[in-house]
Amino acid sequence: MDVSIYSIAKKERTLYDPLYGELKKMVSRFATINDVEIFGKNVTKAHTIGEEAARRAYTASLESYLNRGYSIALHPDGKLIDSFAFSKLLSDKIAVQFYIGGAYGLEETFLRRCDKVISLSPLTMSHKIAKIVLLEQIYRGFSILNNHPYHK
Repeated sequence: MDVSIYSIAKKERTLYDPLYGELKKMVSRFATINDVEIFGKNVTKAHTIGEEAARRAYTASLESYLNRGYSIALHPDGKLIDSFAFSKLLSDKIAVQFYIGGAYGLEETFLRRCDKVISLSPLTMSHKIAKIVLLEQIYRGFSILNNHPYHK
């Protein structure tokens, strides 16, 4: 299975990189992980204009990646699910794409085009932390599906 994570984020080295690497390595037992961080000039310019312009720029940056498999957007207003429901999102799929918006979230039109919209938590967290939580849940989900003891 192929799992892709598309996020509106600047490509920069962070203290989280070793943890990303470890989690990706853990997931690689079950799936190929493709992690794409997008932050083009259009996003940078849109941030100087305002929230609406920024959300439009996020959509423009992400929409070319839609329809490459089962698409799941992460959004604060998305459905809260537990790890077992999350594992079912991964079940019987060839490819799954996760979308993490920028600082101003994602446009409603983009969310409607996704197969599922979920929230990782009612807490607000940075995008870097959200990606760590997402990667851990992907590993946990595959562990559940494969009866691996990690999730217990």
